[in-house]
Amino acid sequence: MEKRVFGTLENGEEITLYVLKNHNGMEAAVTDLGAVLVTLMVPDKDGVKRNVVLGYDSFELYTKNPSYFGATIGRSGNRIDRGEFEIGGKTYHLAVGPDNVNLHSAPNGYLTRKWNAETEIGDDAECVTFFMTSPDGDQGYPGNMDIEVEYTLTEENELMIRYYGLSDQDTIFNMTNHSYFNLNGDASGDVLGHIVTIHSDAITKTDDRLIPTGELMDVTGTPFDFRTPKTIGRDIGADDEALHFGHGYDHNFVVNGGTAQEDAELVAVCEGEKSGIIMEVYTDLPGMQVYTSNGMDFPRGTNGAHYGNHQAVCFETQYAPDAVHHPEFASPVIRANEERTSLTVYRFLTKEN
Repeated sequence: MEKRVFGTLENGEEITLYVLKNHNGMEAAVTDLGAVLVTLMVPDKDGVKRNVVLGYDSFELYTKNPSYFGATIGRSGNRIDRGEFEIGGKTYHLAVGPDNVNLHSAPNGYLTRKWNAETEIGDDAECVTFFMTSPDGDQGYPGNMDIEVEYTLTEENELMIRYYGLSDQDTIFNMTNHSYFNLNGDASGDVLGHIVTIHSDAITKTDDRLIPTGELMDVTGTPFDFRTPKTIGRDIGADDEALHFGHGYDHNFVVNGGTAQEDAELVAVCEGEKSGIIMEVYTDLPGMQVYTSNGMDFPRGTNGAHYGNHQAVCFETQYAPDAVHHPEFASPVIRANEERTSLTVYRFLTKEN
């Protein structure tokens, strides 16, 4: 493992970059600023290392992270309608945007805070655990909450992300990672040719603000049917109401039957059609937001790359958006003094030439 200075905050605090490595040539660079995944180097079918996640060209942009590149999202990822919810008969209020929705617990997210860190190097893995305490009332959520985000890179080419939460009050705990993946390399153009499989029979139906209605929509015969492999671009331009709402794919896929799992299960496979890099996604969570970076136009990517429309795809494992308002969905509420963990694994392989 390599440690180096990543930058310095305005208050003088030094930020560290931790580079996890394995013997197969993979490298995952993560930072104690926001517990963010900065770069992920993966050998392609010819053994050439490619950075498969989007990032910024400067440390200063990571202190704001406007596009959530590589971000740890918490306490709750995705959308909460009206920015309010009720637990135990009390109503709590979060900040909202113009659409009257709270997105990713903004504006005071965990992605721009300095976390504490501990490292561990074993025979078959390297690990960094980031941890912090989120105080009662933080972002509008109840409860003093101890939170950990653990990144582990294994010799099986797995990047494992484990989340841990413990609160002294009932609260919401729905952490996710917002990495943008381009398996041909972050500066290689759009991902419309990426071949994707998703083990999901339904998505959560939404209104035009992407707030779930409470209904599930069967993917059969729709652009959302990825149960057999197809390219992202095949149906993304279809005349479909749900696609119009998201301006492309920006939807929660119900995985593994729609309930929280005891073990991380394979929920998606994505293949870079040029690089031969294949990524498998495993999770023990009931849902996964698939987002195809719709309308992206960002000129200050890693090493000066210009990121355009559909330049990446996100696989954000989660409890369903706005699940706190839908008792028919698996609940994101964690009870007082009840530990909760979740695990998401991104495993990389290469296609034979």
